[in-house]
Amino acid sequence: MTDRPVTPLLDRVATPADMKGLSDAQLRQLADEVRAETVSAVSVTGGHLGAGLGVVELTVALHAVFDAPKDKIIWDVSHQCYPHKILTGRRDRIRTLRMKDGLSGFTKRSESPYDPFGAAHSSTSISAALGFATARDLGGEGGDAIAVIGDGAMSAGMAYEAMNNAGHLKKRLIVILNDNEMSIAPPVGAMSSYLSQLYAGEPFQELKAAAKGAVSLLPEPFREGAKRAKDMVKHMTVGGTLFEQLGFSYLGPIDGHDMDQLLAVLRTVKTRATGPILIHAITKKGKGYGPAEEARDKGHGVGKFNVVTGEQKKAPSNAPSYTSVFADTLVKMAETDPKICAITAAMPDGTGLNKFMQRYASRCFDVGIAEQHAVTFAAGLAAGGMKPFCALYSTFLQRGYDQVVHDVAIQRLPVRFAIDRAGLVGADGATHAGAFDVAYLANLPGMVVMAAADEAELVRMVATAAAYEDGPSAFRFPRGEGVGVEIPDDAEPLEIGKGRMIRKGSQVAILSFGTRLAEVEVACEALAAKGITPTIADARFAKPLDREMILGLAADHDALITIEEGAVGGFGSHVAQMLADEGVFDHGLKYRSMVLPDIFIDQASPRDMYAVAGLNAEDIEAKVLEVLGVASVGKRA
Repeated sequence: MTDRPVTPLLDRVATPADMKGLSDAQLRQLADEVRAETVSAVSVTGGHLGAGLGVVELTVALHAVFDAPKDKIIWDVSHQCYPHKILTGRRDRIRTLRMKDGLSGFTKRSESPYDPFGAAHSSTSISAALGFATARDLGGEGGDAIAVIGDGAMSAGMAYEAMNNAGHLKKRLIVILNDNEMSIAPPVGAMSSYLSQLYAGEPFQELKAAAKGAVSLLPEPFREGAKRAKDMVKHMTVGGTLFEQLGFSYLGPIDGHDMDQLLAVLRTVKTRATGPILIHAITKKGKGYGPAEEARDKGHGVGKFNVVTGEQKKAPSNAPSYTSVFADTLVKMAETDPKICAITAAMPDGTGLNKFMQRYASRCFDVGIAEQHAVTFAAGLAAGGMKPFCALYSTFLQRGYDQVVHDVAIQRLPVRFAIDRAGLVGADGATHAGAFDVAYLANLPGMVVMAAADEAELVRMVATAAAYEDGPSAFRFPRGEGVGVEIPDDAEPLEIGKGRMIRKGSQVAILSFGTRLAEVEVACEALAAKGITPTIADARFAKPLDREMILGLAADHDALITIEEGAVGGFGSHVAQMLADEGVFDHGLKYRSMVLPDIFIDQASPRDMYAVAGLNAEDIEAKVLEVLGVASVGKRA
């Protein structure tokens, strides 16, 4: 007799509703299958691996107990959402993660009704969940609101602002603190098991009332001891006092990989909770996949990899990354300038400041996911006589914009903003695009705004920022490799507000700001074959503009085209304003500004994203031909 092949449980789960009839033992099996499917999928696509592996059991338990999409499950940052996507009707597309026309690497409202709230930045989930809970109570969509937030995200003030408000409103709200920074030692595990059994057996509100009543029955000498014991237990449970002071009932910690504990606690909370509740779950990032568990970053962000060995498949590198050029330059400059210090917001590796931290630990500060604090902390350092470099991704600096205005710019403090991931970044999509920093910085009085065209220029701009003491400055650079130019050993600071001429030509001038310069040069090679030789200039500065150079280009050419890796309102808009103020357009200059379009561009390769934006070499060539089709031939009178 031949055994029939066993159909994987995951093949029977198209949506969370299909999990309702599974036993607890089957749910444990399903979690194992989801973990294997997550590893398999990310090995093909690359992406955020460790975070998703750490919440597999939690994801299965949440969907088994609650009723999404009626119940709103909100993942903070949501880079841990791959298991969630597998269980919510998207398994057939999971190997398109982060690809053009594929699934987003984050939750996305337009992608699925099971994604009630999009997120790719940190610490927003509790605010959003409270909004859903309040809307429900006001007659909006029904269902529970569940926020899953990591312990790292709890370093941002916004999480506490939301908890403070939630405690005041006393809405039924469930917050799950996914704590993957501490291991589950035996005492904590025993406490978790005890609490899990306790809370599963009786309504926890009644249990708390009974515990208080029991203390009153003790003889007087024992009451103080009982109070001390209670306080000790609260401290053992990692923060219960703080959360309870904010108005939350606190449960935990529980083992976030123990399906029995998870199911027991979640079922109790679902049936008996009234006000805001925080469940503290201890998890392990990268859980269940050895190469991720052993990696220093627990497999946070990976490329495509071999499932058996964990070895990542990386394209050969011909040039250093812009991030490493920035970091190496800053480390070198700090050798001779003890006032140089560096600040990052939970991204020491991503910004390259891990190198600085290794050499100058006392001068490097990782403030956690707290960009607002990072900016004002840097302002205080500058006011105290130091030379702070605040290294943040463009998309994350947005979170500290008020501080840039109020604490830095108004006081003209020499904070240096090193803006990584400028422009379109590829697989992370619109949420991580550095599209707006030129526009939101260049409108601030006294702000110096630079963009490096290549890695050699980046070195010069780091030196320029270090030397500039008259106010704040910013320099931006993209993700990925440089263009392979020779990097100067001892770069001299640039003259503030002075660009450079790259190539003299005629009829049309192209004024580039940032790394589109390489595409401009490719376009001009194609144009040369058509007998057209544009002038090429590198602006270097969006503020202050090189007035002399720009007016010269306008005077000597029939047309002027600016190009930048940013939204409208940035470099090209400032150039247009200056030309208008100078009356240049009255003399017939044809002006075009090539910027990112007024849309959010979904994930794809950077080249494909820039094709959507119309900023690749072929687009620049077409723009020149279009302009010359309406411009006079030869130099304007």
